[in-house]
Amino acid sequence: MNLAEVERLRAATPGCYSVIHFNHAGASLPSEATLDAMIEQLQREATGGPMEAADQSIQTRARHAAATLLNANAESIAFASSGSAAWGMAFNALGPWQTGDRILVGRHEWGGNLACMSRAVSAGARLEVIPCDETGAVSVPALKQMIDAKVKLIALTWLPANSGLINPAEAIGAVARQHGIAYFIDAGQALGQLPCDVQALNCDVLKGAGRKFLRGPRGTALMYVKPGFLERLIPGHLDVLSAPWEGEGFSVRDDARRFETSEVSVALLAGLANALEEFNRLGATRIRQRIYGLCRHLRERLGTLSGLTLHNLGPTDQQSGLIAFTLKGWDSVDLKQHLAQRGINIGANGVAYTPLDMQARGLESIARIAVSYFNTEEEMDVLLNALSELSVQRG
Repeated sequence: MNLAEVERLRAATPGCYSVIHFNHAGASLPSEATLDAMIEQLQREATGGPMEAADQSIQTRARHAAATLLNANAESIAFASSGSAAWGMAFNALGPWQTGDRILVGRHEWGGNLACMSRAVSAGARLEVIPCDETGAVSVPALKQMIDAKVKLIALTWLPANSGLINPAEAIGAVARQHGIAYFIDAGQALGQLPCDVQALNCDVLKGAGRKFLRGPRGTALMYVKPGFLERLIPGHLDVLSAPWEGEGFSVRDDARRFETSEVSVALLAGLANALEEFNRLGATRIRQRIYGLCRHLRERLGTLSGLTLHNLGPTDQQSGLIAFTLKGWDSVDLKQHLAQRGINIGANGVAYTPLDMQARGLESIARIAVSYFNTEEEMDVLLNALSELSVQRG
């Protein structure tokens, strides 16, 4: 991805004119075309009637774009209001849970997923943490030693919210397939950063939010459910879309839309469709290379700042676009607010986001820089200068 292309992408992104944005892991900046797609749909609804303007082709576009992104069939894609909602629906449909059932998770599991799992634990299931290897990633050899007939689910947060780690999702999928164990991937931070091929991952369920590195609107998420695994999942909530009337009764759909409802924001799906198509045109491999190059340089420079401590995990040549750090004398939320006053957006995470890992590493909070492909070296210079000045203030 050359500089001229990056400048064209930035010129087509209104937020780039007003803010330096390094919070793509929270929510990224949408393109002008994504905004236009949503506004045009809202205008059609306002002038022609909301129900009458519900163009089915928009949902079809979004579903096919999501399928292209994941190397999946369109019938295996469902949309939801958030990644957490999608994951929760799939998890709750996997029950019932029995005493002695085992759920294996990485130490970096997203807090929202763990909260959902607590219901299974209350029913008698055991939640067990897979040990980490020497780099801090989920250890595949350790996972293999934990497998027995009681393991009902392996759950992985592919890219944790509080470090640059990229967990070995494909290798874990191979273990799950070998033993016929359900495998769920939280790809919330991976979609839009890395190539994501559900065939290679060997996962049964994968979910991710539209608002993060994919640059879609808030209130959108996508979920993949593997064909053949779908019949094992009975949603807790059904309506006339997910279980249509078929003459003598209601019948649960035989595609992933059994997790959708008849009411949906077509405007949000119009925005998501555009964002997914833009990503697919750019290409996941090129985006990954651009993000990795920017982050490698930024990590090196951050490591030279006095009072700043990086909290990276994983091999240095395989890290993601998330950079976790603390700055001496600064609470992470306070630091985020001070940078925002300078027109620089970053993130800040507490223990609740990744509780098992934060507690294991003795971290109360972290500040987080999340880099996207349309960030620039010049923006990194501004961020580094600001952090250097703030470090001196309280160092």
